[in-house]
Amino acid sequence: MAVLVHYAPMSDRERIDAGDAPPSSAGEAHVGVDVGGTFTDVALHAGDALVTAKVPSTADQSVGVVEGIEAACERAGIDPRTIDAFTHAMTVSTNALLEGDGARTALVTTEGFRDVLELGRQDRPALYDLDAEKPAPLVPRRRRFTVAERATPDGIEARVADADVRALADDIRATDAESVAVSLLHAYRHLENERRVAAVLREELDVPVSASHEVLAEFREYERTATTAADAYVTPAIDAYLGRLTERAVERGVPNPRVMQSNGGIASASSAREHAVTTALSGPAAGVVGAAATASDAVDAAGLVTFDMGGTSSDVSLVRDGDAERTTDADIAGHPIGTPMVDVTTVGAGGGSVAWVDDGGALRVGPRSAGADPGPACYGHGGTEPTVTDANVVLGYIGADAALGGDLDLDAAAACDALERLADDAGLGSAREAARGVYRVANANMTRAVRRVTVERGHDPRAFALVAFGGAGPMHAAALAADLDVDAVVVPRASGVLSAYGLLAADERHDAARTHRTALADADADAVRAAYAELRESVLADVDDPEAARLTYAADCRYAGQSFEQTVSVHDFDPEAVARRFHDAHERAHGYRLDDPVELVTLRASATVERPTPTAAYDAAGDAVTGSREAVFDGAVRETTVYDRERLAPGTSLAGPAVLDGRESTVVVPPAWDGAVRPDGTVVLERGARE
Repeated sequence: MAVLVHYAPMSDRERIDAGDAPPSSAGEAHVGVDVGGTFTDVALHAGDALVTAKVPSTADQSVGVVEGIEAACERAGIDPRTIDAFTHAMTVSTNALLEGDGARTALVTTEGFRDVLELGRQDRPALYDLDAEKPAPLVPRRRRFTVAERATPDGIEARVADADVRALADDIRATDAESVAVSLLHAYRHLENERRVAAVLREELDVPVSASHEVLAEFREYERTATTAADAYVTPAIDAYLGRLTERAVERGVPNPRVMQSNGGIASASSAREHAVTTALSGPAAGVVGAAATASDAVDAAGLVTFDMGGTSSDVSLVRDGDAERTTDADIAGHPIGTPMVDVTTVGAGGGSVAWVDDGGALRVGPRSAGADPGPACYGHGGTEPTVTDANVVLGYIGADAALGGDLDLDAAAACDALERLADDAGLGSAREAARGVYRVANANMTRAVRRVTVERGHDPRAFALVAFGGAGPMHAAALAADLDVDAVVVPRASGVLSAYGLLAADERHDAARTHRTALADADADAVRAAYAELRESVLADVDDPEAARLTYAADCRYAGQSFEQTVSVHDFDPEAVARRFHDAHERAHGYRLDDPVELVTLRASATVERPTPTAAYDAAGDAVTGSREAVFDGAVRETTVYDRERLAPGTSLAGPAVLDGRESTVVVPPAWDGAVRPDGTVVLERGARE
C-alpha cells in the first residue's frame, strides 16, 4: 500500500486525476524518509514539485524505506538514480532502548565502581510509591568488569596495565558480549587510561567498543556511564541497519543516506554508525525541524509549540527564534542520555491509544496502544478495543467513507460498537458520550505535556502558536489550543509527513563538549580559548565541507553550590560577558538572580552547514467543498462543512465548524474558529476571529 499526494501545477494535477504521472521538474531531487511504528513517510522534492508517500513500515525498516522511495519516484515520474540527496530518520535506536532488545553489552569501569549504573541517582520515579522500581540497567551485573587504575580531577594516579586489559578481554569474550562500553573515573578530564583500555579491547575483541571520552566528555559519572552504555547498546543494531540500507540504496542508484541526529541536524551514515547514541531521538527531531521550517513565518508569535500526534504517542517541543529548543538532560525509557538532543516531551496518547476504565471507575486513555495490527476497531482488522481514532469516527471528525492512509476503508459500525461497550463500562449514556470523553481525556493528557515544555519552564503558552502535524495532530489541535488559551494553530501543507519534510530542511550539525570546571572570575582565558580550539577541530573533523561551516560556542554555567547548569552563548570568551549572560538567562528560566560567584562547568562547540529550505509550487484551485456531515462539538451535534484539503486554493477563508479531509491527516475546525490558506498551502486557524 502506498499513499501518494503530489503538489503540482493544475495541468499536472489534471494528468494525475487521469491516472498519468506528472513529468519531473528540472533541478535537484532530494528525498527524505522517516520511519514510524506504523507507516514509513516519504517526502520527495524535485524541481518545484513536492511528492509525498506513505508505505507500511516493515520488520526490516530498510525494506520499507526503499519501497517508499520507489513509490514516490514513480509518482514524480523520475528514476531513483536521478536522486541527488537522501536523508533519513529512523527508530532503530529508540526501539532498542524502549523494547530492551539492544546488544548484549559489557561495561568496563574503574575498580570499586562496578555498580554505578545500578546506584544511579537518589531520585525515584514516583516519590510516594513504595513499590516503584527503576528500569533495569542496560548492562546486567554479570557483564560489568573493573580494571585497576585511578584518575582524580588533578591527574592520573595509577596507570592501567595492558596485561590486565588483555586478561579482561578474555573474561568479556566468555560472556558473548556483542559490544563493550568503557567508562573510567574522571576520564572526561584525564583520558589516558581510558584511551588505552579502549585501544587494547579493540585489538583483542571483534565487537564495537564505546569509550566515554569519545561519547560524552563531561563530568557526572552516572550520566556519562549511562550514555556510553546506551551508545554501546544500540551501536550493533544501528551499524547493521545502516549497512543494509546503504547497500539497498546503492543497488537502486540512490545516494548514501545522511542521518537525522537527535540534535536536529544531519550527519553522514558513517558518523551515525560511529556515534549511534546520537540517533536516539531521530524521528521526533525531524518533525520539530519541519515545523520550524514551515511555520516560523506563518504567524506573529513569540515562538511555536510543536505537536506531533501519531498512532502510539504524541511528541511536544518548543521552537524559539526559529530554532528548536535543545537539552542535554534527557532520558529514554528511564535511561539518561547526555548528548545534545531536541527537547521533546512524549506522552502515550496517539490515535491508536486504547481507552479503558480504571478500578475507580474513571475513564483513561493510553498508554497502551492497539498498534497497527489489529489496530483500532474501525480498521476492520479484528480489533475490538476502543481507541482515540474510533472516538474521532463516532464524533464525525473522520468520515465513515474516509479511506485512512489512502486505501484503508473504515468500519464505522465496529467503532461505534467498541465505544458502546466502553460507555457501558464507564456508566455513560451512549457511544457518542463515551467518544466525547475519550477525546477530552486524550486532550488533557496532551495539554499536560504542553504545559511541561512551556509553563514549567517559564514560558507563557498564550504567547505561542501551536503547530499540528502527524496523522492525528490536526484533529485535536484546535481543541488543545483552546484548553491552553492559545489563539493560533498552524497546520503545514505536508502535516501528515512533516518529519519526512523536515529531513529536506535540516542542516548538517555536529556538536562537541568538554567539562572545564573553574570559578568564572578566575578562569584562565587562554586555557579556555585553547579548549574551544580543540572542540572546534573536533566538530570540523565530522563536517563534509569545513569551509561552509558556521561555528558557534556556548558554556554551561551555574552559581557556586548549584547542582544544575544554564547554557549561555560565548563570543570570543570574555568572563564578564559570560557572567552577564548567565545572570540574565538564569533569571528568565527561574525568576531570580543571585550575587553568588558563577562557576564555569562545560564548554560546547557546534558546527552547522546550512541547507536551503525546499520550496514547492502550490496553486490548487476548484471547488473544495465535498459535502457536509454531522459532527459533535461541545456536546452538540452540528452540521459541518467538509472540504478536500488538496483542492483548497491559496487565500481561501474557512469558517468553523468544518473538516478538511486529506489522505495523510484530517484538520478539524471547531465553531468560533476561522481558517485561511496561505500561498504555500499551510492552513492557519485563529480562535475567536469572528464576532
